[in-house]
Amino acid sequence: MKELTIKNINSATGKDLGSNGNSFIVTPVVPQTEAGQCTVNFVEVAPGSYAFGYHYHEMNEEVFYIISGKAIVRTANGDVTLDAGDAITFPPGPDGAHVIRNASQTETLKYIDFGTNNKAEIVHLPDMNKIMVIGPYSNGMYEAQ
Repeated sequence: MKELTIKNINSATGKDLGSNGNSFIVTPVVPQTEAGQCTVNFVEVAPGSYAFGYHYHEMNEEVFYIISGKAIVRTANGDVTLDAGDAITFPPGPDGAHVIRNASQTETLKYIDFGTNNKAEIVHLPDMNKIMVIGPYSNGMYEAQ
């Protein structure tokens, strides 16, 4: 972090990152461009949808804190059900692989995604046979070898 900052979720702008009928909105409160070591995003997942797809990071850790709703998280060790007030951690590497899905057909799932911000980062998306490379100056999605 370059300087002391105060942010409010109500003044941040979210972006719908869903596709193919899947809907989720990510609202960066402490975006990667402003963070030294940590990021904070508020995420809203529509009923029956999931966020980002099953993946793991080589360098970065994540912590999800459930604000409201019910989530099912697919992990390397099986599915885990989370409710409001629960937190879950994801270490780097295949053991930290995850995808979060809204378990409700009527209520929006809301959670905070706290992450580390190590550069450069490689994210593995095994279900799509792709990798995403995230660096301080460029990003890209590629076929896995």
